[in-house]
Amino acid sequence: MKLYGMGQSRSFRALWALEESGLEYEYIAVSAGSTEHNGTKSDEYKNLNFEGKVPTLIDGDLVLIESGAILNYIAACCPSKNLMPVSNIKSRAKYDEIMCFVLTELEQGLWTNGKHRFALPKEQRIPEILSTATWEFNKAINTLGNMFDGKAYILGDQFTMADIILAQTLNWAHRFEFTISENLMAYKNRMYQRPACANALKKVE
Repeated sequence: MKLYGMGQSRSFRALWALEESGLEYEYIAVSAGSTEHNGTKSDEYKNLNFEGKVPTLIDGDLVLIESGAILNYIAACCPSKNLMPVSNIKSRAKYDEIMCFVLTELEQGLWTNGKHRFALPKEQRIPEILSTATWEFNKAINTLGNMFDGKAYILGDQFTMADIILAQTLNWAHRFEFTISENLMAYKNRMYQRPACANALKKVE
């Protein structure tokens, strides 16, 4: 497998997941917005990921560019690690629920904030939307607090890919200086103390 990524962007989820999986892989760091070799806007990279974003995972002739799908694929490639519920349909439904919640609700305010502060071209940024992004994030984090108390793992006693995507998103929020409750910060910190996460962090430093 090859993973193209950049720093602590969404690609970090996939890098962490690969470290948890024990699968062999090659990590290739790319430069955001660059048209040079290994730049996300180079023709070579856009042949893999037309949007010019990260992550991109390649396994043989399979190319995946969405972080949630990448995490699920990695989990499916190492079933003995139990990184995704398989045998219990209700556990799998709860897993899918939290993955969808993070990707569609918890992320929304964060990505809106990032886009309108630095990611979009200057002429497309709307500074007035930042307060709305904060409101959206606060609404989602309040919902999360009613779903999860921050103890153990998001699905109970078993660490899964849902913990990676949730912890990485909480870390994203912390880096953007959004308000997060003490119990969720403690959970995020515990997840980031996992050896696999530490190994992944070394690769992006």
